[in-house]
Formats: sequence, C-alpha cells, structure tokens
Amino acid sequence: MTFAPSLSRRRFLKVSGVAAGAATVAASAPGLLRAAASEGEKGLRQVPTFCDICFWKCGAIATVRDGKLWKIEGNPLDPLSEGRLCPRGTGGVGAHFDSDRLRTPLMRQGPRGEEKWVAVTWDEALTFIASKMQKIKAEHGPESIALFSHGLGGTFLKHTLKAFGTPNITAPSFAQCRGPRDVGFNLTFGEEVGSPERTDIRNAQCLVLIGSHLGENMHNTQVQEFAEAVGAGASIIVVDPRFSVAASKAKFYLPIKPGADLALILAWMNVLVTEGLYDKDYVQRFGFGFEAFAAEIAASTPEWAYPETGIEPSVIRETAREMARHRPATLVHPGRHATWYGDDTQRSRAIALLNALLGSWGRKGGFYAPSSMEVPAYPCPPYPVSALGKVDNPGRRYPFAIETITTGIREATITGKPYPVKGWFAYATNLMQALPNEGETIKAIQNLDLLVVVDVIGSELAGWADVILPEATYLERYDELNVELFRQSFVALRQPVVEAPNDQKPNWWIARELAMKLGLEAYYPWKDIEEYLDRRLTAAGLSLQTLKKTGIALGRPAPLYFEDGAEAVFPTPSRKIEFYSPQLQAAGFDPVPKYRRPKAGSAGSFRLLFGRAPVHSFGRTQTNPILHDMMPENEVWVNLSVAGRYGLKSGDRVRLKNQDGVVSLPVKVRATEAIRGDCVYMVHGFGHTSQMLRRALHLGASDAQLVTRYETDALMGGTAMNVNFVTLEAEA
Repeated sequence: MTFAPSLSRRRFLKVSGVAAGAATVAASAPGLLRAAASEGEKGLRQVPTFCDICFWKCGAIATVRDGKLWKIEGNPLDPLSEGRLCPRGTGGVGAHFDSDRLRTPLMRQGPRGEEKWVAVTWDEALTFIASKMQKIKAEHGPESIALFSHGLGGTFLKHTLKAFGTPNITAPSFAQCRGPRDVGFNLTFGEEVGSPERTDIRNAQCLVLIGSHLGENMHNTQVQEFAEAVGAGASIIVVDPRFSVAASKAKFYLPIKPGADLALILAWMNVLVTEGLYDKDYVQRFGFGFEAFAAEIAASTPEWAYPETGIEPSVIRETAREMARHRPATLVHPGRHATWYGDDTQRSRAIALLNALLGSWGRKGGFYAPSSMEVPAYPCPPYPVSALGKVDNPGRRYPFAIETITTGIREATITGKPYPVKGWFAYATNLMQALPNEGETIKAIQNLDLLVVVDVIGSELAGWADVILPEATYLERYDELNVELFRQSFVALRQPVVEAPNDQKPNWWIARELAMKLGLEAYYPWKDIEEYLDRRLTAAGLSLQTLKKTGIALGRPAPLYFEDGAEAVFPTPSRKIEFYSPQLQAAGFDPVPKYRRPKAGSAGSFRLLFGRAPVHSFGRTQTNPILHDMMPENEVWVNLSVAGRYGLKSGDRVRLKNQDGVVSLPVKVRATEAIRGDCVYMVHGFGHTSQMLRRALHLGASDAQLVTRYETDALMGGTAMNVNFVTLEAEA
C-alpha cells in the first residue's frame, strides 16, 4: 500500500523523540545466555523491520522458526534494499546469538581500564548515573555532560540529554568520516549529498570513484546500482593506490600516489575548461564566479600534475575526455570516509566543482533531488537553552563546521577550556577506534567523573567505563522511525522480532528511565514506545498496526531531476553554484581549491591506508559468530616487490611499527601486485584488546592503534588520519 502525506523537500529531517551486587562477573561469563526460542512456539513467523548492522538501515524481513530466530532477508517493499541485503545484513541474526554480548548492567570495580566489574540491577545502575549527573550539573553546569552517539538508536538518549540541558552531542561520523565531504558540497551547491547519498549510480553512463571502495564498503543500494551500471556498460574510472574490487570493473584504473588526489582533480578540470568540454549552458545558467575559477586552475595542467600523481598526462586527458563524452550522466562519486590528508574539505569541494563542470548536479545519472515524508514530532516542552553554548569549537576556530566536533569535546575534556567536561556517554561507538590518537582519548577519560557506555557488545572504550549498560539488539527492540531523504520517500519501522535473551534493554527504555530519575518526566509524556510511535504515525496519516505488517510506508513520488521538474535551487550566498567562493575568501581560505603536497614519511616507511570489508561494520561485528566465520582477522596488503625485499610471502606474520614507535599485534601479510610500493593497506576494526571480546581478541591488527598522528582540517575540524607511516617487522 502506498501512502501520500505531504513531502518535505531538500532538507534533512531531524527526528526528535521528543552499591552494587556482591559478585564480580566478567561481561562475557559463559553459561549465562538463555535459550532464544519462545517456549512452545511452532511454525514460521515473519516480522518486517530494518537493519542496524550499518547506518544504511535497509528494510528487512526476519523469520522465526519454531520460536527461534532463523534468518533475515531484504524487504521487497523497501526502496533502500529492494529485497536484497548485503553479507552483513544477512548475517545480522548472529548479533542475537553472540556469546560475547553484554548481558546485564555492570559497574566498575577498581581502577579504570582494568575491566573488573560488578553486576548490578538496572535501578542501581541508573540511580548511580543520575546521581553523578546531578552532581556534575551542580558543580559545573549541565553542559559538562557530553554524548557521543552513532546511529539512529541514539535518538532517545539525545532527547534525554538535551532535556537535561547539554548541547554537547556529537557523532564521529562528522569529524572522523563524512564531514569534509558534506562541507565541501555545501560550500559549492548549498546542499549536502546526504546519507544515504543522493547518487544516481544506476543511470550513470560514466562513474568516477576516487578512493571509494564500492563492493568492499558495502552500502547496499549503491553496490546494487553499481552492478546495474556495470551491467549496462557504464564507463568506470577508478583512482586508488590499491587495485580494489571496484578497480577490477574499471575501464580506466589510475594507481595514484597517495595524497595527490586534489592535483589530479585540478588537472581534470583544467582539461575540461581549456578544451571547452564542460557543460557551458549549465555553468552559464547556474554558475557563479566561473571566470575567476578558470583563471585559478589555468596552471594546473596534466603536465604539472604528473610528477605529483604519477599519472601520465595523456591518461589524465583521456579520462577527462571520457567524463565529458557522457555528461551530464557522469557521476564523480563524493565518497563517504573523506578524512585523509588535512585538505579534505577543499578536495571534496574540488569533487563538487568537477561534477558542476559536467552538469551532473540535479541531472539523471548524476545527483538526484531527494524527498522525505513529513512525520510530525511527538509534542514535548522545548529544550533548555544553554548559557555556555557548545564546547567543541570555541571562537568558531573551524568556521565551516556544521556539526559538533568529537575531538573538540575531547580537547575540552583534557584542557578544561572553554569550560570543563566531566561526564561522557557513548552510545554504540568505540571511541578508542573511532577517534585518532588513543592516548589523547585515555587522557581525556582520566579527567572524567562519569563515563557511561551503552552498547550491545563490549569494547576497548567500555573497558574504561564506570557503568556499562547492555542494549538489546535491533532484532529485539522498537526504535525511532526511519524517515529518510531518498529517491523514493518512505517511513520504516523497526520492531522486536524475538525477546532479548538476558537483561538487555532497548535504548528508548534506557533513555526514558534515566530521564525519570533526572526529574525530566515532562519530556516523556508517553508510557511506552508503541504509544509514542502511534502518535507520530497517526499525525502523518499512517497506522502503526499497518506498518507492523508491511515494515514500510511509501510516499508520493516527486521529480528527481531538473529536466523533470525538480526545482533548481542552490542555497549558497549567491543562490548559484559557487565555482569561486567569496565566503571562503572572506574567512581567509582559498576560494578555489589549491593542491599542497602532503608530508612524506621517513626513508623505508610506508603510508598506512585503511578501509572496509563487505562482511564487517567498523569494529562492531567481529564477535558476531556468522560474520566472524566469514572474516576472523584482517591482513596487511604489501606490494609484492616490497615483500620480496623483506623476504615475506602471503600468510607470513609481521608487526607494523609506526613513526612514534607504536607496534601492532601480529598480522598476516597479503603480498600482492595490487597495491603501490609506497603504502600498505588494512581493513579497519580488528586487533581488539578488550577482554570482553573473547571471539575477536588479538585477531589481526588495529589500524586505529597506529593512528597516533592526525592533521586537522582548518575549515571544519575533521581529523585526517592517512598521515601515519609504518615499517614492517617480521614476527619470529
């Protein structure tokens, strides 16, 4: 059934929900996991929901057989999954059966970091947390509590902490991942590319991937569309120091020197402009400052770029002409993890400008205009206004930051400036692996009066917590509604499929119970999550009971492209695409991106690069028994000639030693011609050291442990992490 409430166009919908036991136990003590089956239930039962293994939130249908969770598949009604899940999604049932998952609230016993715990009741844990929060508020103000959150599940904790009075709520996804991309596109078009990204890959005739690992970074919709584009004969151009899965599908593979991407993009734009291959009508209609832009890039020729990139001038010209041949259905993918070398906002802005020259923004095969459904918020009182403001970006040191900066909160926690931060909540994020420089994170934690971790499994961060609260998995809970900006507007429901096996609780219950203990009852006028969801859906003309059966409600289709009637609006200061940016110039930055060579490593060292695998999400899935069996550890990719010089072959183990003397756990070598000789590559999320993660303990090596240095993007505060170098030490 299709529903047709009003549409909210061209904006991102921010949905607001509106002493211990005597025995010390390990979080992973064996024998505590209850049987997952519902006693006496027979036959098959199917329940629609949506996935939580990554942020893509694909619609899914879970099947219960004889009372026991059996399998999970894509929901064919869902525009994101279109009935198919990625390997992580189909392996999601393993999260329910994970023997390493947290089972009961735990409170620290002894010094932080020793991973010694006492099992307590939920009332004891939440009473302790509320008491600590009130003490911190009385001594320092409510702003001295900060929340680090990842994913939709943090919505209700955000609501509670905003009601408490803190504006310091953040996610690593901004400063450690997509932030430079979002700011770069916003400076150019006045809009971000969104999440999921508004990329029209399925209709692209030419797709350009710059360090974007589709097929390994398993964003379901994009990977499906990538396969469609390849099958339809699209021309694929891949730029990467490593021959990735995407590169294996490419017509042109450009093995670029790490860090020289901006030089290549400038040279491509130079060719398009000097040879008159850009979309002149599009630029004339929608562009601002083109002449000044063209003058700025005039010297960025392919010959200039060659010594920087290692890409022959003839190849630069040929690939630029290939893009022009297929415009406007040429899509230069914006990527997602964009924090590389410190010039990342300008590099992302250059990608946006290249797309603008090709006329792809708002055009079929480029970037479509997304839409979303209006689902009114549950009415509740306004949040208190902070007298101190946010702590992360004093004096707007990073003038184009559009979200809260995680490392800014960490810095304030260390220095106490501009005011002290004394309490951290971390929801579904392991800050030891998400933030660069683990030592700085530990230093900040040592200044805290309260650290609370809410998660399904333990982590290195949880090992430093004062209180650990075990969350029910996404297959065991209701959650906030998913109302996305996407090609097809929709609302999706997450609902329980099976019961949590032990004393785990859903995030909404945790947030609501904590609010009650803090005296914030007015912000939770509903008694349970079904009442909350029903009120919101009814206001949108929808039905909770219907959504329980379908999982998805679709909105009315809207035009996707300018030529089909989508409004060509650019919310920049000039109301046009800003080839030359007066706002950057006024802030003292380059109005047109300029390339600056990144710092090199010492002789004999290799630049450390890292990325994703199709069967794991960050470091959160290594104990999932299904996904663990598919990939129990990572490898380090080493150029075959380099491996030969070191006397190494595939399967040998080495330790990586970074420029600051940090040495990794042993990791297997993958000796291959599929990577340049000046860098090495690892999949992120392995090398766990937390004793809570028995299945993943000490398997593979952690790239995060080796990221002791980072460059901060001066425009928006993002932390560039591809600036670390390692040497190889053979494992005896």
